[in-house]
Amino acid sequence: MLKKTALIVFALLFVACVLGAQQSQPPAKPPADYKVPAADAQKENPVKPTPESLAKGKKTYAIDCAMCHGDAGDGKGDLAADMKNVTDFTAPDAMKNRTDGELFYIMRKGKGDMPPEGDRAKNDDIWNLVNYIRSLKKK
Repeated sequence: MLKKTALIVFALLFVACVLGAQQSQPPAKPPADYKVPAADAQKENPVKPTPESLAKGKKTYAIDCAMCHGDAGDGKGDLAADMKNVTDFTAPDAMKNRTDGELFYIMRKGKGDMPPEGDRAKNDDIWNLVNYIRSLKKK
C-alpha cells in the first residue's frame, strides 16, 4: 500500500512539473521598434577595420548572422523567409543612419526576432562584426 501511495504521489508531482514547464513564458524580447540609448549610440568603434578585423568579423558573421541575413548580407538567409524586416546589409542606404554604437548595442542586446549575443562574445568580437557588416555595402 505504501509503495502504491508513493508511486501515485510521484506521478502527480511529475505531471505538475510538466504542466508548470509548459506554462512558463519565454523571456521577453525587446520590441522591434525600441530605441538604442543615446550614450550607447554615441560609442565609437575602438577596433579599426583592418583585414584582420574583417576576417574575424566574417567568421563570427558566418556562425551567428548568415542564417538570417544571408551569406552575402543581402537579408536572404535560410531563416529569413519567416521573418519581417531582415536588414539587407548590401543596400547602400541600409545603415547610413546607424552609428557603430547602435549596431553594437543591437548585436549585444538583440532586436525583434534577432537574438542577442549577450555575454557570449567579447566586445572586440562584436566590434569586428560591426566592421565586417559595414564592409558588405555595395558601392
